Amino acid sequence: MTTLYARFAAHIEDALNALETEGVLTAGVDRRNVTVEPPRDASHGDLATNAAMVLAKPAGMNPRALAEALSAKLAALDEVATVDVAGPGFINLRLTEDAWRRELTLIAAAAENYGRSALGAGTTVNVEYVSANPTGPMHMGHCRGAVVGDALASLLEYAGHKVIREYYVNDAGGQVDVLARSVHLRYREALGEAIGEIPEGLYPGDYLVPVGQALAAEHGDRFVAAPESDWLILFREFAVAKMMDMIRADLALLGIHHDVFASEAIVQREKKPEAAEAFLRENGLVYDGVLEAPKGEVDPDWEAVTLPLFRSTQFGDDQDRPIKKSNGSWTYFGADMAYHFQKAQNADALIDIWGADHAGTVKRIKAAVTALTGGTKPFDVKLVQMVRLLRGGEPVKMSKRAGNFVTLADVVREVGKDVVRFTMLTRKADAQMDFDFAKVVEASKDNPVFYVQYAHARICSLKRKVAEAGMDASNPNVALLDATDLELAKLAAQFPRIVDSAATAREPHRIAFYLYDLAAAFHAHWNAGNDDPERRIFLVNSAEMTAARLFLASAIGQVIANGLSIMGVAAAEEM
Repeated sequence: MTTLYARFAAHIEDALNALETEGVLTAGVDRRNVTVEPPRDASHGDLATNAAMVLAKPAGMNPRALAEALSAKLAALDEVATVDVAGPGFINLRLTEDAWRRELTLIAAAAENYGRSALGAGTTVNVEYVSANPTGPMHMGHCRGAVVGDALASLLEYAGHKVIREYYVNDAGGQVDVLARSVHLRYREALGEAIGEIPEGLYPGDYLVPVGQALAAEHGDRFVAAPESDWLILFREFAVAKMMDMIRADLALLGIHHDVFASEAIVQREKKPEAAEAFLRENGLVYDGVLEAPKGEVDPDWEAVTLPLFRSTQFGDDQDRPIKKSNGSWTYFGADMAYHFQKAQNADALIDIWGADHAGTVKRIKAAVTALTGGTKPFDVKLVQMVRLLRGGEPVKMSKRAGNFVTLADVVREVGKDVVRFTMLTRKADAQMDFDFAKVVEASKDNPVFYVQYAHARICSLKRKVAEAGMDASNPNVALLDATDLELAKLAAQFPRIVDSAATAREPHRIAFYLYDLAAAFHAHWNAGNDDPERRIFLVNSAEMTAARLFLASAIGQVIANGLSIMGVAAAEEM
């Protein structure tokens, strides 16, 4: 069953086809920018289309004249009450009340599938998110990117894409050698050595204590006095495996599960960077050259060194980038480039969720992906700002167990998965965010998590009360719903277009914004019954009207539940 906005997009397409057939509209004009959406001013009508405005110029027509011709076609539709042409050619439609009643029946029929679309049908998107270094438990610095990435993956799936959720394990850099040395210290501690204060440069968190104990139990004192070369690789691989187990467990607390865990060490072991370099050299995009001296005061130890450089300036970067260091090892960019080349083999589009502190590397990795895929694989990087943790307006103290940060697990255990996930989506990802433990659990309109959950819980409570009263609401007469009731239906009907627009923009926060508006409208509708008893949903003396309004409320509840499911948040049935 086709939802309202999709139906009217088809109506406009049919009307334009008819105008082409009649010779009124030039054939073959690109219609991709034609939209159907609510007018900015609700007093102008229910739907608006820019069709005449965007098609008139390429068709060589006067936009007002095209709008008049198109309006005549649309006015003949059964669901259209009035059509007005505004300004130079915008078309505003006012629909019949039956059109909105029909949408409520569509919501009921589609249930949990209302809002799903085929927008991304046939397209596989790789969404890489979290990818925290495997050196300790997840902290709140990782949380927002984890939620944004997971919600985006769900949103894309809801809009018809096949999604690969991927985590890139950075297990080949110097930080995992530091982890191994930190674990070796804890290993010696487990065997009875007094290690004192953790030396500067090693990971101090107590979370490494059980890792050291496990190694002591398995190997005894074999590696206590052994040279680092004897145990570094063994301890590194063991520690990384334990850290990834911890990270998976932390993510599971948020309801996050990845399909693929790709290893940087394996990418390098399988010579993927060499393959990427060879491909780029064949295409003249890697050459041996000398980097410019650093700007400003030159380091006396700096010397010109010939390195393999990627021609990222050909793709808009401000300088060419080295893919290897002077010692022959791969730069982080060189390895990362090869990893993205690997991801592109199994997906039609790539999306990375990165912390805002990585903004400076976006241009070069986009250049590399374009070069390696010939521009055939769209690649987007979503930057996520840090979250400031507060408690009653005061900064939160760090966790002693973790060493120097607040763990994600501690936060989730205190306020709950749903609160964390919803809150992380209440602002655009690239905007700064405060997470105040006191405010996120507040039972007020100012707390979006509570406000949306409460709307759904209210609707569930309403269903229970009607059932307890013995009223039969199984055959509602939607014709009883008046214009005031149907204002809610108009807002609910926007959900499918919100899903598609959010998926296209890669912005899952739009779902949270929409749900807040829908919940606010429902609460206002509910509260109107306090001022006028005839506006109540549950009318003791009218089973027929109660059934109709309960049908409306149930549709709102369904849309809220569907939106929350995209966000990975449960729809509360009681509060």
